[in-house]
Amino acid sequence: MTDQLTQAARLSVAPMMDWTDRHCRYFHRLMSHEALLYTEMVTAPALVRGGALHLLDFSSEEHPVALQLGGSEPEELKEATKLCVAHGYDEVNLNVGCPSDRVQSGAFGAVLMKSPDLVAECVAKMMEGAGDVPVTVKCRIGVDDQTPEEVLPAFLEKMQSVGVTRITVHARKAWLQGLSPKENRDIPPLDYPLVHQMKEAFPALHLSINGGIADLSTVEQELEVMDGVMVGRAAYHQPYDILGHADQTIYGSDRAPLSRHDVALAMEDYIGRHVAAGGKLAQVTRHMLGLFAGQPGARRWKRVLSEGAHKEGADFALVREALPR
Repeated sequence: MTDQLTQAARLSVAPMMDWTDRHCRYFHRLMSHEALLYTEMVTAPALVRGGALHLLDFSSEEHPVALQLGGSEPEELKEATKLCVAHGYDEVNLNVGCPSDRVQSGAFGAVLMKSPDLVAECVAKMMEGAGDVPVTVKCRIGVDDQTPEEVLPAFLEKMQSVGVTRITVHARKAWLQGLSPKENRDIPPLDYPLVHQMKEAFPALHLSINGGIADLSTVEQELEVMDGVMVGRAAYHQPYDILGHADQTIYGSDRAPLSRHDVALAMEDYIGRHVAAGGKLAQVTRHMLGLFAGQPGARRWKRVLSEGAHKEGADFALVREALPR
């Protein structure tokens, strides 16, 4: 599976809090059979201390799928990793990039860029718990007043020294004070050249670049330099533009892509099962609003679903009604 995962990681959809839940991932998987999908971040304390194992639920159709963990206590991360592996995830990823206050208060996320020795200890323990399942890292180029040209290569070298072979680098600093998580995704400038230099400096590492990548042609360009590309917001807000033809363009698949309409219709059974089990239509369709982004009928599609999906008794018939004519 490791070779398959390395291939899958040529294009991945970033872990995004409140967005990349299991419904979102199922929807994305209909558009790309090949891309690597990431869960929202799940904290190790929630799993190990809180027993919130429902956070690990996913559909077998989602493979290849990676779970992202947040935490900073090595033994706890080891136990959480064991739980992830037991649930069947293909990869476990450590979050060293999220700048939110909620994450900082738990002493994990981007603040860990200041503690590479602790990250190395965490990752080593996670590997003990992972068996043959790969443990990977997602990081920033630095935080606050750190000098990325110094901090990033030292961090990558430390990760490589404990056996990490695959790392995703968000090509921005994170400012832990003064910027909101949303501002941290936009305001610190992107530094693609530095990340490109890291690929040259660490040829044995599989390095993916993340941050500000908005279309499939940019993914192709980045793959001329990097091993992989991770796409975040664009894959959520314009999913078909990123994923609809990714298998053919990025992976050389000869499988015919589904049309946008076909993707929507292919959600019928999944939505039917979800609603029959007591779920709400809006829990699924909120992830589908961008399917027709930029296309005729997109505004009506979003309006019909946004206004009707939360109503009692709403089911797949509303999706059919919303489809562009």
